[in-house]
Formats: sequence, structure tokens, C-alpha cells
Amino acid sequence: MIKNVWIDADSCPPQVRKHVTDYAAKKAITVYFVANKQIDCQSKNPFNMIITDSTKDSADNYIFDHTAADTDLVITRDIVFADRLVAKGVHVINDRGTEFTKEIIKERLSERDFNLQLVQLGLSKPYHEGYDQKKFEKFANCLDRVIVRNL
Repeated sequence: MIKNVWIDADSCPPQVRKHVTDYAAKKAITVYFVANKQIDCQSKNPFNMIITDSTKDSADNYIFDHTAADTDLVITRDIVFADRLVAKGVHVINDRGTEFTKEIIKERLSERDFNLQLVQLGLSKPYHEGYDQKKFEKFANCLDRVIVRNL
């Protein structure tokens, strides 16, 4: 049963933060935003803001140290961090509607490593995909599916 949702909040889109707090309030789930700076949220529903220091991976490490298998869900774009969480047994999704499982995470890590090699060799440029309504809807459906399955 999922009791807590943890958001790796530095790069999380505002509409995702609002949706999660609104959705979690209906399900009596506690929400934590973790970042190295204050993060705003347009929701009127409660959430906990945890500000970590500015050292590399401090927010990730805080989330990792405070989550538990089966009862926590983490929302992050960081594939390497997601891999650590999945190995721990924590539920993990990204803001684009992908649920990371042991099988999927290995595939995504391979894709990431391959793309990084292409960039390092000068054969490709770093690509940062925008965030649109379609991605948000896919995320909202994934969030609902994971939480309902684990109630």
C-alpha cells in the first residue's frame, strides 16, 4: 500500500507537482517535495517541503535514505537514481508516464549510456524533450494506475 509520494522536485514540472498534491489529498497519501531550494506548488492541498544542501545528489540521497519498499512511490527523471530505488523495492515513475521496473530500468540505462557515448563522440547533440499536455496525461494515468494497484 502506497502511503507516501516523494518528488525529486528540482526538475519536476509545476503541473505535475500540483496534480500529485491534489490527487494524494483524495487518497490520504503524504507528499514530500525534496530539492536543494524552495519549490512552489499551486495546489491548496498540503505537502512537505524538504530542502537539502546543494551538494551533488543530496536530494536523491535524502529520498533514498527515507523511502521504504512497497509503501513509497518516487517521481524522478533521473534514471540512475531510479535504478537505485527499484533495486531497493521502491515504486518509481517519471513525469512522462513511465513506470520503472527491474526490466525497464536496465533498458533505459543502456539507452542513456549509448546516447551519452554518441554525445561524447560528437555524433549527437544533447536532446532535452519538452513537456506537453500529452506527456502530462500519460503521467497522470500512470500515477493513478500505480497507486490504485498498490492500495
